[in-house]
Amino acid sequence: MALFRSFYSVLILLVALTFAMVHAHDDQSGYISIDCGITEGSTYTDSKTELNYVSDAGFIDSGINREILSSYKTDNQDFQLITLRSFPQNTRNCYTLRPEDGKGNRYLIRARFMYGDYDFKSQPPQFDLYLGNDHWSRVDFNVSLAMDYEIIHITSSDYIHVCLVNIGLGNPFISALELRLLDSTMYADDLRSLILFKRYNFGASETVRYEDDIHDRIWNPIENIPGLTAVQTSSPVLGSSTKEKVPSKVMSTAMKSTNSTGGLWYPWTATNETDEFLIYMYFAEIETLEINQTREFNIYMNGLYRYGPISPIDHTTNTYFTSIYNSSSYQLSLFATKNSTLPPMLNALELYKPIRLQQRQTEDQDATAMWSTKSTYGLKRNWQGDPCVPRDFIWDGVNCNYNDTDNLRITSMNLSFSGLSGEIAPALANLTMIQSLDLSYNNLTGSVPKFLASLDFLRILNLTGNNFTRPLPSELLEKAKKGSLSLSIEADSDQDTDACHKGSCKKNKNKKVVVVVIATIAALFVLLAILTVLWITKRRKTQDPSVRDKFIEPRNQRFTYSEVQRMTASFSTVIGKGAFGIVFSGLIGDTRAAVKMLSESSAQGYKEFQAEVSLLMSVHHKNITSLVGYCDEGSHKGIIYEYMANGNLGMHLFDQSRNVLSWKKRLQIGYDAAQGLEYMHHGCKPPIVHRDVKCSNILLNEKLQAKLADFGLSKAFTTEGATHMSTIIAGTPGYLDPEYYTTNRLTEKSDVYSFGVVLLELITGRPAISTDIYIVNWVKSMVEKGSIEIIVDPRLQGDFEVNTAWKMVELAMTCVDSTSVKRPTMNDVVMDLKNCLEAEKGAKPNNLNQNMSLSLESMSGPNLR
Repeated sequence: MALFRSFYSVLILLVALTFAMVHAHDDQSGYISIDCGITEGSTYTDSKTELNYVSDAGFIDSGINREILSSYKTDNQDFQLITLRSFPQNTRNCYTLRPEDGKGNRYLIRARFMYGDYDFKSQPPQFDLYLGNDHWSRVDFNVSLAMDYEIIHITSSDYIHVCLVNIGLGNPFISALELRLLDSTMYADDLRSLILFKRYNFGASETVRYEDDIHDRIWNPIENIPGLTAVQTSSPVLGSSTKEKVPSKVMSTAMKSTNSTGGLWYPWTATNETDEFLIYMYFAEIETLEINQTREFNIYMNGLYRYGPISPIDHTTNTYFTSIYNSSSYQLSLFATKNSTLPPMLNALELYKPIRLQQRQTEDQDATAMWSTKSTYGLKRNWQGDPCVPRDFIWDGVNCNYNDTDNLRITSMNLSFSGLSGEIAPALANLTMIQSLDLSYNNLTGSVPKFLASLDFLRILNLTGNNFTRPLPSELLEKAKKGSLSLSIEADSDQDTDACHKGSCKKNKNKKVVVVVIATIAALFVLLAILTVLWITKRRKTQDPSVRDKFIEPRNQRFTYSEVQRMTASFSTVIGKGAFGIVFSGLIGDTRAAVKMLSESSAQGYKEFQAEVSLLMSVHHKNITSLVGYCDEGSHKGIIYEYMANGNLGMHLFDQSRNVLSWKKRLQIGYDAAQGLEYMHHGCKPPIVHRDVKCSNILLNEKLQAKLADFGLSKAFTTEGATHMSTIIAGTPGYLDPEYYTTNRLTEKSDVYSFGVVLLELITGRPAISTDIYIVNWVKSMVEKGSIEIIVDPRLQGDFEVNTAWKMVELAMTCVDSTSVKRPTMNDVVMDLKNCLEAEKGAKPNNLNQNMSLSLESMSGPNLR
């Protein structure tokens, strides 16, 4: 009985140990596994690795979800490589990771990319990968191969920012982002970060990673090398307790020379001659040796002796480490010694390029305060990555002290007019070096917290335009009374009388009266100006019938932000979204206007705002939207232009509009838009290239007259007689000229290509890109079938003139020729559309089955044959 109890106790212990081992094996603490591009809130466990993945939506604010084309999907493909997040906006987009173990730890960080022609360009982009403020690598790869970029890094901050930077060679994207906590002893030869160059498992036929490798390193197989043969063992290889913890499954395979006295070579080529390489070589004897057999060899790098003689230990891992640099090509060589009866053997190899990162960043205390503030108020500003660095991408409204050699500190923050609600965020108490804080004109409520008085360096505090309860903290008012703090807040409560009758609150009350008087006078002046303009406009309309359908004559007037607020009823009605912000409905007197306000998270920003205002001031044409005025007041920037009652062209073609545009109306819209573009190319001195011609940038008034809009990306040929200019790629996928994309050479023909795509959309009723179909390729394939019926929008139910339809298709396909010199000019396009329109007006209704002999025989041009 005692024996049974003893056996039972041992059995329970074994079960407990087994459970603990399994639990430890499944433990993914210290892991962050992100599948980029899957639906927000989604999670899943990968069936191949048992790793738990989450959506990237909680780690970044920008980008759009996309998916690789089906032709690039394979059965054995990692699931994380099917979806991706693309970044057509913003120069710099950052994922922010905050691992539980925090700073001072060594992490493996892996960014994974699979292009798979997701954007239908068959042209993989190139872009830069950054770790915080430090350059990590240039991402460059082909269409069909997945690429992993990996770095081993000791963090000096609780925050890890992985940033993708657009360098003008296509839109950055990412498929997966993975972080793995490593033991502090691993790869710990110095404090530099290690960029992975190669990691190979010799003699293997399949990739090894988690769960076989508890640190989820990806060991790529090498099975076939001329002159070498693969060997393996079914017995476990010891050594997981060694510093680099190479898994037994990796060490259980190896490669050796087929000649018993031969050598083993592994060559590679450096990207740059100055690159230094750290080389980790792993050896274990996995063959059963006879008594008279010996395996012994020396290690050479580029012909120079490094280690030896080495005799691998039976089923036990040994690691050898060396470094080498200042060469364009390298060769690791293993040569058997005279005493050896067996050839050299190599189990695994890792190559790293060490780099020393500056790791200049915002002090964690300040960074935590900023992230907490962003979360508390749900701010949608372009706040990504580190708040203070790089300086070119400092967070909007934030200033930092860059003089100290230590981590950066935040010295001022402006959140005026940011739509904040609720109480003042407690996290702001941690901004201990802040000197100026502006929270004015929000909807903040509750009491003003005492901690604001405890911020020793705070000199300016603006709380105007909120709904705080009273009284104010006496400590705060005391600092204001002494003059050590400039406090701005309405003094409209008797409860503050005792505390501020000698301070600045009373002065603010007087100032408020003065501001009200000035604002009233300004409002009367603006109202008088508006009435004058309306009277002049009305008189002109009465005298000249040809201008009765025009909007207010362009005034190029500068409006104040308060005027814009009034004309939009505090931005109450959204009517669209432009290239750099939201478009609101507005009223100037009794006349409607469209007010486009620059978003603080805008991908384009102030330069594009200036470009659009200056262009609309100088360009006047019946097919270009007219400028009414603009607002440029601090962080508030907007454009006020004529109201277009029927929205944009895309709303009528793709958004399930009940009113289907007739064929004749489509021709007219195309002709209108072409005339606006022709004027920019040939009527302006210097010529102007729009750079973003698309359906959503063609607006329609109450009579469905088309006008070009959104000129924030437009470029003028500043050099007289120039035929092209070199610029960073800009535009919209699906409309972008492929020649411009690959050469960066912008010409007027780049707009012609985009307009050709618009014509195809007018003809077919299809968007430029839908699911995995690009409209240009689709129309080409339909033209080859010779039937116009399957090309023209089926919603027209055959109500169109066949000859005109073929001519339209021919013109559109010529516009989208891949070679720009073969495309027509906009002068030619306007003439052809005018002829089509005149032919349509004079044509008799015909049966769609007639005249079908035209098809390809009636058309010319290389794209249609």
